[in-house]
Amino acid sequence: MKINQFIDHTILKATATKEDVKKLCDEAKEYGFYSVCVNGANVEYAFSQVKDSDVKVAAVVGFPLGAMATDVKVFEAKKAIEDGASEIDMVINIGALKDKDYDLVENEIRKIKEAIGSNVLKVIIETCYLTDDEKVKACELSVNAKADFVKTSTGFGTGGATFEDVELMKKTVGDKAEVKASGGVKDLETSKKYVELGATRLGTSSGIAIVTELKSGKTGY
Repeated sequence: MKINQFIDHTILKATATKEDVKKLCDEAKEYGFYSVCVNGANVEYAFSQVKDSDVKVAAVVGFPLGAMATDVKVFEAKKAIEDGASEIDMVINIGALKDKDYDLVENEIRKIKEAIGSNVLKVIIETCYLTDDEKVKACELSVNAKADFVKTSTGFGTGGATFEDVELMKKTVGDKAEVKASGGVKDLETSKKYVELGATRLGTSSGIAIVTELKSGKTGY
């Protein structure tokens, strides 16, 4: 697989306009990125822009804090799928994880997965706020709840992906789920390292820079 096919081309900033989303979608089609990742309000429009291409639409849910009621997250996920998303990137209830309310965390993930069926569910565990033990637990709960991916970060926390976290997450989930590195993925060398460590998806707004760097003569992908 080429590096562009690992990339979820992302725009999640509060100020994103329709023009910004159109540009994102045009770029994703031009560079052959796997998907565009947008906020719920932009899903329907993004889908209208990529529906005649191979580019998927991913939508964030419970973003960026994860501190919404479960029923609200479930509704948000179902609405995004109805609007054209085929992938959901949800934020766990981080406070509940820290409270060791593991039933709440796992059941929430499971309910969202059940609500979206065969569509892809990525679980953002927001590693910057967690101890290594909590990261492992969050990954285990995600696997138990039948999530498709575990994901490092929203990009809105105090830190993004790290090599150590991706390695730990991959070791925990094994072949039971995939890993998405997100937050601070800005260059080709870093991207290649994440893939080597087991990430099968990269969330980034720097996809064009990464692919351009590759085309300029860097080898490996």
